[in-house]
Amino acid sequence: MPAPSNTPDLRGALRGLDRRRFLTVSAAATALAFTTGLPRTGAFASPAAAPSAITSDPFTLAVASGDPLPDSVLLWTRLAPLPLEPTGGMPPSRFDVSWEVARDSAFRRVVRRGGAAAHPEFNHAVHAEVRGLDAATEYFYRFRIGQWISPVGRTRTAPPAGAAVSSLTFALASCQRYDQGYYTAYGHLANEDVDAVFHLGDYLYEYAVNASAGARAYSEPLPAHLNHETVTLDDYRARYGLYKSDPDQIAAHLAHPFIVTWDDHETENNYADDNPENSVPPEEFLVRRAAAYRAYWENQPLRLPQQPTGPDLKLYRRLKWGRLAQFDILDTRQYRTNQANGDGWKVPTAESEAESMTLPGLEQEKWLTDGWRRSKATWNVVPQQVTFARRDNPNGSGTRSMDSWDGYPASRRRVLDGWKASGQSNLMVLTGDVHVHYGLNIHDDFDDLSSPVLGTEVVTSSITSGGNGAERPANWAAYLERNPHMKFYNGLRGYTTVSLDADGAEITYKNVAKVSTPGAPLTVGGRFFTEAGNPGLVEA
Repeated sequence: MPAPSNTPDLRGALRGLDRRRFLTVSAAATALAFTTGLPRTGAFASPAAAPSAITSDPFTLAVASGDPLPDSVLLWTRLAPLPLEPTGGMPPSRFDVSWEVARDSAFRRVVRRGGAAAHPEFNHAVHAEVRGLDAATEYFYRFRIGQWISPVGRTRTAPPAGAAVSSLTFALASCQRYDQGYYTAYGHLANEDVDAVFHLGDYLYEYAVNASAGARAYSEPLPAHLNHETVTLDDYRARYGLYKSDPDQIAAHLAHPFIVTWDDHETENNYADDNPENSVPPEEFLVRRAAAYRAYWENQPLRLPQQPTGPDLKLYRRLKWGRLAQFDILDTRQYRTNQANGDGWKVPTAESEAESMTLPGLEQEKWLTDGWRRSKATWNVVPQQVTFARRDNPNGSGTRSMDSWDGYPASRRRVLDGWKASGQSNLMVLTGDVHVHYGLNIHDDFDDLSSPVLGTEVVTSSITSGGNGAERPANWAAYLERNPHMKFYNGLRGYTTVSLDADGAEITYKNVAKVSTPGAPLTVGGRFFTEAGNPGLVEA
C-alpha cells in the first residue's frame, strides 16, 4: 500500500511516537494526522465568502437526517458543485448556510430556522443539530445558500423518553459497492413507510472504481482519480462524492432519517483496531484510518460527539424509542483484537477461543451489558456489523469465520451472560456484512441447540455487493442442514424491514431480482415473526 500522498512527512514523525500514545493523545493525533487542521474560530476566523462565489448548484448530494431524539434531529448536507472532485468543486473558503424546518413540505408552517458554517477543513459538510422540536413528529427540512435551495428532506423525531409507544417500523441496509450494481433497492426503500433506516456498514468500499463503473457499464467515463484504492483523505472524499451522488440513495436519505454505523470497507477490508489488512506499520495505517474516519463523519448525518479526533471516532451510542425499544449501536472494528488464525474461515483453535479475544473491546462490552441492566424497554435491539450467531461452514470442513463473532466466542459468551444477568426478555441483533439474508436464533449454547433461545438475529442482504446473487445459492440446503438454528437464508440483494410492538416483531426480507440493470421490481423473499417473551423465529 502506498504512503498517503497528502501527508508525506508524517510517517517518520509517527514512528517516533508510541502507537498507543498516538491513539490516546488526541491533540497530537490531530496535529499529526492532518495538514488541513480544524476550522479557526473566534478572532482568528476569516469572514465567510459571498454566496455569489458558488456559480453552480452546490446541493448535488442533496440532504440527509439522522439520530432522531425526542426534541432534536441532526440535519446534514455537503456543498459540492462537482461531487466527484476531492474538494467538491468548492473554493477554499468558509460559507454560511441557512436551514429551515417545517411541518409541511411546502414550508408554509416553518417551526425552526438557523444557520451553520460549511468549512473547507470539513469538505464543506454541514451538521446542524436542530433542537426544540416536538416529539414523535414528522418534519420537512431544507438548506439554502444565496440563490441555491436544496431538495426537501423528510424526517421525524423520536417519542418522548419513557412514553408508551404502540409500534415502530424500521429498515435495515448494508453493503453497497458502487461498481457491483445499481442501488435499485434504495429506490424502493424510499417509498416505504418506516420511522428510520439503520445502515449496518460498508456504506463505502475502498476498492478502485474504473471508468465504466464496473457492472454499471457507464458510457460516459468516470474520472481517472477514482480508479485506485482509497488511501488519502482526498481519495475518501472523492469516493463519497461518487457513492452519495446515486439518485436512488439520495431518495432514501430524503425520505427517512438514517442511523449509521460502519464496518471495515469504509476504511480497509477486515482491519482490526490498528492492524491493517496489508503489511504496513500500524502507525502508517493509523494515518489512513484517520483520513477514512474524517471522511466518514463529513459524509454522514452524525452529531458533534461523533466528530473524530485523529484516528479515533466514538461511534457506539444509544438511542431510545419511548419504552418500546432501546437501540445499542455497536462499533465492532475500532476496538477489536486482531483476527485469530490469520483471519478467513478457519477451524477454531485455542487462539480464537482465548478469553482475551474481544470483538467490540472490553469497554464497549461493558457499556452494552450495563445498558441492558438499566433498560426499561420492551425490546433491546443491537444494530452492529458481523454475524453474531454461530455459522458452521456448509462444506463440512469445520471452519468458521474468524472475522465474525465466531472468531471471538469468549466475547460472545460475555455478552450473552450479560444479557441473561440483565433479566431482560427480548433481544434482537441486527447485522449486515455477508451480502445475504439470514434469520437466526441465538442459543445460550451453540454446542447444545436444545439450550434456551435467548434472542433472534436479523441479517440483511446487501444493496449491491456481490452482484445479482441468487434466491437459493449453491450452498443453500447444506447451510440450513448444518445450522439448524438458521431459519431463513436468501441470497438475493435487497433490504429488510422490522415492525415491533408489545406483542412481537415481524421481519420482512425484501429482494430485487437483479442489480446489474436498474429498475428491478421489489419482492418479498420471506416473512417471519418472533413473539415478545418467547424468542425464536417462526415463519409468518
